[in-house]
Amino acid sequence: MVWSTRADLAQAALEEQFWNEHIGLYNIETPCPNGECNTIFHYWWMAHAVDALADGYIRTRNVAYVQRLESLYDGLLKRNGGAFPNELYDDMEWMAIAWLRAYEATGVERFKEAALLLWDDIQTGWNNHMGGGIAWQKSQLDYKNTPANAPAVILAARLYRLFQKEEDLQWALRIYAWQKEKLVDPDSGFVWDGMNRTGDGSIDKDWKFTYCQGVFVGAGVELYKLTKDEAYMLDAIRTAGETKRILTNTATGLFPDEGDGDGGLFKGILVRYLAELALEAPGRSEAEELLLSNANSLWSRARDMERNVFHTDWSSLPSERVTLSTQLSGIMLLERVAALEAVGVVVSQTA
Repeated sequence: MVWSTRADLAQAALEEQFWNEHIGLYNIETPCPNGECNTIFHYWWMAHAVDALADGYIRTRNVAYVQRLESLYDGLLKRNGGAFPNELYDDMEWMAIAWLRAYEATGVERFKEAALLLWDDIQTGWNNHMGGGIAWQKSQLDYKNTPANAPAVILAARLYRLFQKEEDLQWALRIYAWQKEKLVDPDSGFVWDGMNRTGDGSIDKDWKFTYCQGVFVGAGVELYKLTKDEAYMLDAIRTAGETKRILTNTATGLFPDEGDGDGGLFKGILVRYLAELALEAPGRSEAEELLLSNANSLWSRARDMERNVFHTDWSSLPSERVTLSTQLSGIMLLERVAALEAVGVVVSQTA
């Protein structure tokens, strides 16, 4: 399997180029001699590292992934002061989603406990400012955005699927309804970033991020899985189509370069949930085509062939310095295309 082999190489690079045994976390960039790069604790980057490791374990069943998840769990707890919650609701959602996936894949009980603890905290972010929605952070409860709401739908829906608590389904439905009403363009399905950031109720319509499209697509797919209500699937397909129209290069079909800080993760989030759409509804959107063209370009044009690390621009080679966020997005793309390859949704091919 072509894409599985490529995902293996990218995952090995994550281990070899980024893992720091002294702190039990990934370095935030490579090269990073003596861990000197770790001036900032990127909590939400580490959440996506958990998700990427879960991808690897689900695909291979290699126990090394479980061992790394266990050590990363310990490292995160230590670095975060002995507990998982923090001040940012979207960060906590990503951490909860990741540990829930890790629990479902491995059965390790403390992974589930982390997800449930975080979910309890996340629910406190819902309030009546701006007609509802989960706040972005605890110190700014009247600012609501897609990053704090669409992932919460994904989390609540998956919790309901696993544990059948009716209140989790109701949370998913309520948050999704607010998200669609407030932060999705009714004319096109394009997803806006947030509202009331500046305190005047305005919507940040000029912030056009792959991240926001991805999480809304993912939210729609998760609710479709649970309810079989076609409206959720149609929402996801519509947003995926508008993502292609607005955010891809018309000549190449590639997603944009969004930088190597937090933006380095944005495309990874998009491709993760485009793949969920393709797996649930193969042939009903252009998700498969988009994923395959981006993966081919990533591998053939944006990979350092010696280190198997990637550039933020999936059409050109990286420099010596590569951030963890960027590497994780590359891994997520390869892992998701490998998952599609495994079930025959995409055909194995070389670039």
